[in-house]
Amino acid sequence: MELSAELVVDGCPPSTPVLSPDGRWVAYAVAPIGRTGEHPSSRLWVTAAGGSAPPRQLDLPPAHVSCPQWASDSESLFFLSDHGSPGVAQLHRVGRTGGDVQRLTDWRVGIDACRRSADPDVVVIIAADEPAEPENPADAWVRGRPAPSRLRLLDLRTGRVRTPASFGGRHVVDAVQRPDGGPLAVLTWSTPDIDPGLVNPALHLLDPGTGEARDLGPTPADAHSPAWWRGEGWHLAYLALTPPGLHGGTAVFDLEVPDTGPAGAHRNLTARLPACPAELVQVDRGAPLVLVADGLDTAIHRLAPDGPVRLSRIRGRVGQLSADRGGDVVAAVVSAADEPHDVHAGPVGGPLTRRSDTRPELRGIRWGDQQRLSWQAGDGLALDGLLVLPPGRSRQDGPFPLVTLAHGGPYDRYADEFVLHWAPSGQWLAHAGYAVFLPNPRGGQGRGHDFAAAVAGAVGQEEWTDVLSGIDLLVAEGVADPDRLGIGGWSHGGFTAAWAVGRTDRFAAAVVGAGISDWGMLAATGEWGAFEAALGGSTGWEGVGPHPHDRLSPISYASAIRTPVLILHGAEDTNVPLSQAEYLHRALRRFGVEHEYVVYPGENHSIRGREHQIDVLRRTRAWFDRWLTPSTRSV
Repeated sequence: MELSAELVVDGCPPSTPVLSPDGRWVAYAVAPIGRTGEHPSSRLWVTAAGGSAPPRQLDLPPAHVSCPQWASDSESLFFLSDHGSPGVAQLHRVGRTGGDVQRLTDWRVGIDACRRSADPDVVVIIAADEPAEPENPADAWVRGRPAPSRLRLLDLRTGRVRTPASFGGRHVVDAVQRPDGGPLAVLTWSTPDIDPGLVNPALHLLDPGTGEARDLGPTPADAHSPAWWRGEGWHLAYLALTPPGLHGGTAVFDLEVPDTGPAGAHRNLTARLPACPAELVQVDRGAPLVLVADGLDTAIHRLAPDGPVRLSRIRGRVGQLSADRGGDVVAAVVSAADEPHDVHAGPVGGPLTRRSDTRPELRGIRWGDQQRLSWQAGDGLALDGLLVLPPGRSRQDGPFPLVTLAHGGPYDRYADEFVLHWAPSGQWLAHAGYAVFLPNPRGGQGRGHDFAAAVAGAVGQEEWTDVLSGIDLLVAEGVADPDRLGIGGWSHGGFTAAWAVGRTDRFAAAVVGAGISDWGMLAATGEWGAFEAALGGSTGWEGVGPHPHDRLSPISYASAIRTPVLILHGAEDTNVPLSQAEYLHRALRRFGVEHEYVVYPGENHSIRGREHQIDVLRRTRAWFDRWLTPSTRSV
């Protein structure tokens, strides 16, 4: 069977698996990769965690469903659905086996999230205030301070929604109740804006009975995933960036929370971990579970007073971990090199067994051999990555035209998972005859804090030579043809591609997807301004004169570019605004560089529309085909 772009984007992978409190059932959402209408659509499925019953789709009205949460009795599910008003989600409830669907809210601005409560008759919801009357035309863009979301308690017996505390007008992003029915730990931002909201998070306590609130104070930046656990007393753990910078590895922080008086100090429990905590999961009877990005693989740990203790290591990528009440059974989305992402479940110590089959259409396709790589950087730092060969080919059949795909982030990684996505990916290009190099340079996830923090204010420096040293290795081993090298990526990967072609003429073609060309402009206009400034060495507000970000911005080296470049960008990108692509396009036009500039209407940072995704896949493959053939390269 031939691998087509339609086959890639029409797939329906699973997301948000949630294990029932009794550990018997897993609920998860399934949605197509490519959106065909104005709003996304998805379905809710339930399967037996132990495999005693096959997956079954619940009969729900067509809509976008999200945030599934089991009721305490494991017999029904709460979930958000925008049925009836696309884009405006309301809380619903349905039985485990389906049946009548109850709509539980009618909140005019929609519900952001829901959380299970220790009281079976109460659901915690997070939602902004309902406006009195529209103040502006429907098509007007109103800039300013957006309305914060608040924590609310829905009484299922009366349907009454209560808003017990405002937390000083701060924006509520998450909440979790102490397992014994005690206070809710509430995580807030100073504002709903990502920048500076993520820079100024804080924790609070809320007594759900009295409505009394108590401040626990600020946390490090990007705090998320609060989880209660009991040592000698009650503790509250959470994930956050390791201080003092705004770029580096994520750590597990912990503080003791007495019933009265101030909380203890925030302790970093993973400071010496040579890997990166990625998820933290509260367990009602025991210590939280920690999902850890560990090189090319993933591990499950359990939190302990002196740090996490590893319980199992799973080959490839594991994400969206969920657990039963005791933390003995877990469910997650798992993928290995030859296994598409699916829901797996099993004992916390492993093994985890596949319990869904969401990509049956991929059976019968012969996939390229995916190999693990390891090499040393110029300064001796150990690095890893992946090599994907064309289907049916081996290293001995080389040298191949080689396309290097840099990952985003940069705090991300390539795990040894199934690499087939709507953006240019390993298996997609391997099926066109390319060897594909997927490097994990410094700055990424999976190797600890110091490894991740190495690129702060220094993007494109050792990070880039890490990539280059891997390419040199593949050339020296006869895998890559040095005259047929391409490079590409999306987001920070797009930055890497733009940076590469301004520093060397070794590449025959490049693809810059939603990439950064000027760090100062990005810090001033992107929604992650403070974080981008930490990467690019700029505040974004330096005024006139030489700027520290100039030496790290690809646009500064545009006059040296000779490589043909394909620029792809979403017209409504708020993360990396379209001005970044426009700036690079105008520079390439000025210096006479062969390039194409493609803008996708209505798209943000990630391309979601089905037809646009198909175009990205076909266009990038055609671009490399055009420039990496021997006859074209010799011209």
